[in-house]
Formats: sequence, C-alpha cells, structure tokens
Amino acid sequence: MVTYQDLQKVLDGEDKIPVIDFVKSTIAKHKDSVIYQTALVADEYNRKLNRTIVQYQKLLYTAAGQAVPDMYASNYKLRSNFFNRFVTQQNQFLLGNGVKWEKEDTADKLGGDFDSKLQDAGEKALVHAVSFGFWNMDHLQVFSLLEFCPLWDEEDGSMKAGIRFWQIDDQHPLRATLYEMDGYTEYIWRKGKAGEVYQEKRPYIVKERGTNADGMEIYDGENYPGFPIVPLWGNKYHESEFVGMRENIDCYDLIKSGFASDIDEAQEIYWIIQNAGGMDDIDLAEFMERLRTRKIANVDDGQSVEGKTVEVPSAAREAMLDRLRSDMYEDFMALDTKNLASGAVTATQIEAAYEPLNEKVDKYEYCILDFLADILQLAGVEDNATFTRSMVVNTTETINNVLASAQYLPQDYVTKKIMTLLGDGDQAEQALKDIDGEDIDRFGAEEVTENEDAGQSA
Repeated sequence: MVTYQDLQKVLDGEDKIPVIDFVKSTIAKHKDSVIYQTALVADEYNRKLNRTIVQYQKLLYTAAGQAVPDMYASNYKLRSNFFNRFVTQQNQFLLGNGVKWEKEDTADKLGGDFDSKLQDAGEKALVHAVSFGFWNMDHLQVFSLLEFCPLWDEEDGSMKAGIRFWQIDDQHPLRATLYEMDGYTEYIWRKGKAGEVYQEKRPYIVKERGTNADGMEIYDGENYPGFPIVPLWGNKYHESEFVGMRENIDCYDLIKSGFASDIDEAQEIYWIIQNAGGMDDIDLAEFMERLRTRKIANVDDGQSVEGKTVEVPSAAREAMLDRLRSDMYEDFMALDTKNLASGAVTATQIEAAYEPLNEKVDKYEYCILDFLADILQLAGVEDNATFTRSMVVNTTETINNVLASAQYLPQDYVTKKIMTLLGDGDQAEQALKDIDGEDIDRFGAEEVTENEDAGQSA
C-alpha cells in the first residue's frame, strides 16, 4: 500500500522520482490491491454481470482426457439480482426519504442534489467497501474506489491525499488528478507519449475576475481547513458487503441455470428402433428426416419404433434454491417482502420482520453520520441530521391505533399522522386549515342560535 508519507518523500526529494511517475505507479498498485479487486467483482454483481456464471462453460473430455467446450448441450446463464437487491434495500431504507436537518437553510447550503449524491455515495460504499465525498465549494461530488486511490497517513490513519483517475479505454488518454491538502494538480498520459502536467497546481477555492470578452483570470485562492475529500465506509469492518455473499449467489446461479438447461434438453425426444442393427448413420439420418417432415415412420416387418423423453428431477433442486434464497436473506439481514405479502400481517409481525434490517442499518447509520459530520465541517455548517426509514406498515391497524389514542393527542399530530399513512402527507396542512374553517363556521352558527334563543326568552 502506498501511503501519504510515500508521497511526502517524493515531494521533498528524498525519493528521486518525478511526481508524475509516482502518480502513475500508485494507480497501478491500487488496481492490484485486494480491496480494489474485490470491489471490481462486487461492482459486476451489482450490475447483474455475475462473473462466475457468465464465464461458465460446459466441457466434454476426449479419450485422451483433454477438456473441450461442449457446443451442443444447452448452456443457460441465468444471473440473479440478489446483491443489487440487498444493497438497494439497505441503502434506501435509511436514505430513501432524504436527510432531515434541524435548520431550514442547511439543505440550501449543501446543494439541491445533496440527498441524491448521498444515496450514490452510500450505494458505492456498500458495494465497494468505501466511497469518497469531495466537497467542491458548494456541492458534493462522489468518487468510487474504482476511480480514486486514497493515500492514508501512517501515523493517525486519516486520509491526507488521494489520486482520482479515469480512462475510457486503452486507446484513449489516461487522466489523473492528485489532490493534496493545499490544492490539486492534473496529469495526462496520451497514447504513445510521455506523461505531462495537464494543469498546474491550484487551490480548491479560487477567486476570478475579468469579462467574457477579455477572459477570466484567477487573482486569489484559498483551501479548506482540512482535506476536502472524506471517506464513507459501508461498515465498521471496512470491507464490501459482497464478502461472504459471492459463494451463495454463484451456487444459486449455477443450480438455476443447470436446471433450465436440463429442462431444455429434456424436451428433445429420442427414438429407439428395435431390430434395426443393419442401419448405419446415413440410414438413421434419413429416418429422422422423414419423421420431421412427414411425421410418420416406415419400418420393416419385425421392427418397431418408440419415442422416449427424459424426466428431469426437480424436487431437490427447487428445495435447494429455496434454501439458498432464505439463507442469503438471513445472512445479509435483509427483509424478504415475500413473507409479508403472503396474507394479512399484523403490525407486530411486520416490526419483527424488520428487526434484523433495523439492527444492521443502525450500524450503517453511524457510518453515515460520521461522514456527514466531516462534510458539514468543510462546508462551514453546524447542524444535526436525522433520518426517516422507509417501512411497510399495516395501514388500517395503524390508523385505528392512532384514532384510539386521538383523545390524548393534539389534533394537528393526529391529522398529519393519518394523512401521511394514507399517502397524502403533503396535504396535511390544507386539511388542518379546512378543519379549522369548519370549526369556526360551526362555532359561529351555534353562537347565533344561542343569541336568538336568548332574545326570544327575553
């Protein structure tokens, strides 16, 4: 692993290599690291490009024992979407409703797309183990581990520098940006040419002046009080959520694909011709051709033809697929909504089903809060974040519970709660105004009636 101290040695001249060469070699070492390679495979599974089943090939063995591809057998490659489903469920369960801030102006200070950027950072952190949030003056940018190499401090473990890199393919230039505490420098390596500085080092916050006609110039600049790129870890173990899941997913894909291939092959009918030992391959081919075209078989005296099909054993495979599916949901601590959709489920049963996911997301929330604390410090904002988790509820039972307690609760709370459960939370304020208006009209009518009665009695 290349560290921040290694960069300092190059910058201070202790290591006699150009900075641009250090940047390129660091990128290569980062791509060879275990965490990068794991993240690369996890990213494929998250995009349903399950590597094991995609590369799977049925083989035949010759008389000499040599393995050759079986080009005639069915070879379905069915790819499951378990990993993406689990990651999406965990991430959106916590971040799907956005961040709730105590101060009204915090959301504006962090940028209009902050919630979507945070969701993106969270998904990348769960898939790759870590993602990186770059506070760029007034908005958040997200880098993935597949495009950013962190340089950790050997003494305190913090990140004090990093390299972002990208390249369309081998035929196009490699670009890289070296981020340091006091600014960033951009480099480029064009095909067949030596690397060069694409843009000299500049501060993170620049001040420009000029006109569109004369052009703009930078006349001043400053940096942040700390390094402006913050790591977001997906869990306290600093590893991808994919670790430990691949074997189960591969097993599921292989069994399901093999099952489909066997069913496809079993649809073929094979024929047994008795007392036809004198028929050679050409005769058999002509016999099959007549069957396909004329749908009838001609046989000599003493011969008979019988069609056969293969019955594929299914019970054991279906049981294994169900077991694997159940195990994966338990291991990931995910919610299997299939169990909630099977019938009338009480609120208590729903809460019990959510409990494993809640426990896991509790730990994930601490990672998010640590990340947000560092981002807020860079942005110069003081506030506290809270989250509203997305949960399935038994609407009828929950509304009845609210109504049963209505006499002990404020009317505003009861109305907003019921409107939210009905999916009309944004109409709660208007509903409260309508209720207040009806109360005023009713109160006015009652007052008039009382006055009239008083006048008659007088």
